[in-house]
Amino acid sequence: MNTHDFIAREDKVCPPTYTPLPVVLCKGKGSWLWDIEGKKYLDMMTAYSAVSFGHAHPRLLKTLNEQAQKLTLTSRAFHTDKLAPLLEKICALAGFDMGIPTNTGVEGVETAIKVIRRWGYETKGITSNEAEIIVAKNNFHGRTTTVISFSTELEYQRGFGPLTPGFKAIPFGDARALKEAITPNTCAFLVEPIQGEAGIIVPPKGWLKEVREICTKNNVLLILDEVQSGLGRTGKMFAFQHENIQPDGLILGKALGGGLLPISLFLSRREILSLMTPGSHGSTFGGNPLACAVGYEALSLLEEEHLDQRSAELGAYMKSSLEKIQSPLIKDIRGLGLWIGVEFHKDLVTGREVCEAMRLKGVLSKDTRKTVVRFAPPLTIKKEEIDFALEVFTETLHEIEKAKQLR
Repeated sequence: MNTHDFIAREDKVCPPTYTPLPVVLCKGKGSWLWDIEGKKYLDMMTAYSAVSFGHAHPRLLKTLNEQAQKLTLTSRAFHTDKLAPLLEKICALAGFDMGIPTNTGVEGVETAIKVIRRWGYETKGITSNEAEIIVAKNNFHGRTTTVISFSTELEYQRGFGPLTPGFKAIPFGDARALKEAITPNTCAFLVEPIQGEAGIIVPPKGWLKEVREICTKNNVLLILDEVQSGLGRTGKMFAFQHENIQPDGLILGKALGGGLLPISLFLSRREILSLMTPGSHGSTFGGNPLACAVGYEALSLLEEEHLDQRSAELGAYMKSSLEKIQSPLIKDIRGLGLWIGVEFHKDLVTGREVCEAMRLKGVLSKDTRKTVVRFAPPLTIKKEEIDFALEVFTETLHEIEKAKQLR
């Protein structure tokens, strides 16, 4: 069965909630992927940063196989020997006391919303059912009903109402707007330190530090969604470390599962998470020993191989190389670490066109917001592999320019 036939087969049984590139992948190793016809591709997307260690990392596979033969799932009805070590390690790395284990990034966000609302009522003293959470415009925190309710992307909401109330959106990177939006009913500011799906939007330097001060002064919790930006992606273990601040809560996911399993966490201080009591939250698969074992090994890899530093160094190299490309198609280049977005002039080319053309040359990535191509390779990528991606990207732009008679 060829690529066309396989895609047609999938289309018959799977609704089109995504618009994937026309490639059918069947194997991955390190920074590379292979399709069903044997063609090899460099992975510059890593499942939205979930495959930060590359595909089929031998240490992670060894941990997965060993733990799978011992114990995989018991539910939280019982204790296991894998949850505490994982939480101890991540809390030490991130500067928190406790964490609630969940499965997906959006589940971590939903968990955070429950926790901070309870804190608002029981600690801050907000009137019941009046708690308000401030978010940023152009945010992306997932696609559950509550989370899409505070998205400013109308397509995420169309046909899914009634929407969940209790949220207020302000411009991203605008500290003054945050200050003006806070009321006595505000319990938290929930925000990505760098916006991913919005097109790798990096806020002004000093903004997050000012946000921390505003939240502290107004008794408002600062909750950071680092599902994509955390765990070395931006050149620091966590993106908030670029501003030397400490949030009140942190949501992690994606890379924590080593590209093998879904696992996410909401981390916070003891006085906040201690408000959660038996029956207030739960997940059958949350904190399962298989995912916890892999998560622990993933964190060990990050530390031992200094992958955050590697991300900083290779990311700086890649960004500076991209900035040297002379092309009338490019509008902006932005990012931190190995997380870079290239924005194109919308009247000249779409991000999809660029990704389609790169695919034919053996490099895979995905556009966002129609005009941006993002580069988020494994943190284990080699410099020569980055050079290959840069070469393909440059060739692709020049070919598009020629076809559109721009050069």
